[in-house]
Amino acid sequence: MFLELKGITKSYGTGENRVEVLKGIDLGVEQGEFCVLLGPSGSGKSTLLNIIGGIDEADSGEIAIKGEPMSSMNDKALTLYRRNHLGYIFQMYNLIPDLTVRENIEVGAFLSKAPLDIDELLETLGLKDHQDKLPSQLSGGQQQRTSIGRAIIKNPDILLCDEPTGALDSVTSREILRLIETVNLKYGNTVIMVTHNNEIRNMADTVVRLRDGMIRDIIKNERRTPAAELEL
Repeated sequence: MFLELKGITKSYGTGENRVEVLKGIDLGVEQGEFCVLLGPSGSGKSTLLNIIGGIDEADSGEIAIKGEPMSSMNDKALTLYRRNHLGYIFQMYNLIPDLTVRENIEVGAFLSKAPLDIDELLETLGLKDHQDKLPSQLSGGQQQRTSIGRAIIKNPDILLCDEPTGALDSVTSREILRLIETVNLKYGNTVIMVTHNNEIRNMADTVVRLRDGMIRDIIKNERRTPAAELEL
């Protein structure tokens, strides 16, 4: 198994204010798989994504990527894990305002020993004609495309997406999902996407339904619906 989670728990607060967010998550994700974490607000899906990404730390349990447990990593090794294996796409774009589209993407390339070709990536993302613009000169969809480019230019093993279309209209959302789909199929990156949108589950290989901090169901789609056909 490429990515394996065993017995992941997480809580916040103490005493009467203690809230269990994750209650023993067991999950395996294969290399190149498109996995959707689906559930309502408060189900624990974003917390789980942050733990996979090394942004947050589980109270108990184990995560291993390519058989290497995260618990054995010191701070330096964990930083290298995030740098070498992970790319992040958030709902907020977090672009550097004084850098052009091309320069924002190149920031990600500097973190990789074997980055993708930036000109080819700009073409794939539909940003070639906008590469010299600043973020303030871009639409919301173009800014999200730039953040996707920054995440995948370093060619990460796993692309973590936290509600990447949450702030976009339906037309732009479909475009962004199509791009993430293209990245998954073209470059073979494993994609783990958090969403509350039930329609997006149809474009995934695997759908993990969470509620109240537990996995309620794992569904394998026999056929992935292309992002262009989703009814958002």
